[in-house]
Amino acid sequence: MRTIDWVDGAIELIDQTLLPQTVEMRRVTELPELIDDIQRLAVRGAPALGVAGALGVALITASVRAELGDAELDAEEVRRQAALLREARPTAVNLSWGVDRALAKLPEGADAVLTEALAIRDEDIAACISMGLRGADLTRELTAKDRVRVMTICNTGSLATVERGTALGAIQTLLEQGALEEAFPLETRPLLQGARLTAWELQRMEAPFRLLIDSAGPFLLSRGIADAVFIGADRIAANGDTANKVGSFSLALAAQHAGVPFIVVAPESTIDMSTASGADIEIEDRGVDEVAGFAGVRTAPAGIGAVNPAFDVTPHELITAIVTERRVIRPAAGETLAGVPFEDLRA
Repeated sequence: MRTIDWVDGAIELIDQTLLPQTVEMRRVTELPELIDDIQRLAVRGAPALGVAGALGVALITASVRAELGDAELDAEEVRRQAALLREARPTAVNLSWGVDRALAKLPEGADAVLTEALAIRDEDIAACISMGLRGADLTRELTAKDRVRVMTICNTGSLATVERGTALGAIQTLLEQGALEEAFPLETRPLLQGARLTAWELQRMEAPFRLLIDSAGPFLLSRGIADAVFIGADRIAANGDTANKVGSFSLALAAQHAGVPFIVVAPESTIDMSTASGADIEIEDRGVDEVAGFAGVRTAPAGIGAVNPAFDVTPHELITAIVTERRVIRPAAGETLAGVPFEDLRA
């Protein structure tokens, strides 16, 4: 079951807001629906957002062409609507990357846009397989263990991609290789992507795991509960600073204190060489409602304010390794991403 796909002229995606109680595949035929699904986190995860961006441009192009009949495609209107999609969420670079890459094919026509969007989907699947293998090999190298215990935050499995996943994909590969002793997903407040989504995925793959409350993660690392920490990434700056779900920075500090490898697993498309450092990454604040209640139940007093950053930034010097589908970079050892833009790596 793919998280997001193109089926018979429309986008189909799993509505992640309903998990784990309900597995529902939504059929999206209009741009406002897709933007709403992105903003309310029905579809989420950096790689999945990249695919959503590209498929969204294909959806826009098909819609504009249908409105004009046999007339020439209105490229200006496609770009106007694509700009709305591009800005649906600001922190994850993959959304704008997917939109821009599909838009680049617009001069060749609507069919070329769809072909490019489907290529991005297929590349994501292949990238997840490669990242899983590289991540598993690296974990055994760094820990010198045949079986490992791994901590992770948020959701980086198949629900965050098209299939398999990034950081959780590496954990799945360890499981398939008989090398996973236990996984420790954090609940990931305030929307509980770890408790609702990662736990659901780990259970489906029959992996040994126990769920942790967020605030216990750093302390338990200091007590030796895990051999490595895996996270995904929503944007990796040119210097290796990495934006990911809020709480990642705390785990990185704790991992350094405990002498535990802290590993980022993310596709090359997440690397943004135009962003110099983490200080330049816009951090999305999702407002008070997510903090003041959950699942429609108010838990905080009315009228309060809140600071609700969806992401934080881990400095590169705290990152043991960044694993992509093509390479392993070790920022803490002084290795750098500088001068290696993604487009050059696609050749």
